[in-house]
Amino acid sequence: MNSNEPQVTGHISKRFDQELEEIRNQVLTMGGLVETQVNNGIKALVESDSAIAAKVVKKDHKVNRMEVDIDEQCIRILARRQPAAGDLRLLVAIIKTITDLERIGDQAEKLGRNQLELIDAGSSSDNYVKLEHLGELVSNMLHRSLDAFARMNVEDAKHTHAMDVKINAEFEGLMRQLITHMMEDPRTIKNALRISWSARALERIGDHAKNICEYVIFLVLGKDMRHIDIVETLED
Repeated sequence: MNSNEPQVTGHISKRFDQELEEIRNQVLTMGGLVETQVNNGIKALVESDSAIAAKVVKKDHKVNRMEVDIDEQCIRILARRQPAAGDLRLLVAIIKTITDLERIGDQAEKLGRNQLELIDAGSSSDNYVKLEHLGELVSNMLHRSLDAFARMNVEDAKHTHAMDVKINAEFEGLMRQLITHMMEDPRTIKNALRISWSARALERIGDHAKNICEYVIFLVLGKDMRHIDIVETLED
């Protein structure tokens, strides 16, 4: 086992170990569902697919339900077991992670809804295919952040966290293109705004993936990395 990984076994109560592992597995299952939602939302945009977009919107309630279920289980364990040290950090990290996963699910739903509105407005796929590259970056970052959580890997979390800078730059470049397009042809404003909302949703997914990386570092090292430079701090 990696020496950086928190020890979640060895309690007097084997049932406690099982409860922690079960909840951790449920978080990974929720993460897989959210990742699928995001990828389908991006696919719906790029391919102008109303069926996939509608599917993403319809499935958002499953993500919400999983967050509530996992949160309730964590609260019961906190009340009954009164965990300390690494076990307490694990539960705190899980509660924070599922909150971000639920919000990522909300952003994926926005992608689906925006796409349905674009299709209803008769927008050409050429108008928002430029979102594809931003979507690829965001999808990759989300996948890597979930993988870092699954393996409790600080190095992967650190490097994945740094990807947010590139996503922000891509988002800002896309927004400049859309503003120029709207100024050149005011008839495109309504659809361009919907595209910008989709781009903002993708940028927000990157922010939530960054948060998950910070929770991994908190879980393993016990360091709160919010609002500070992770790469510089960990190198120090």
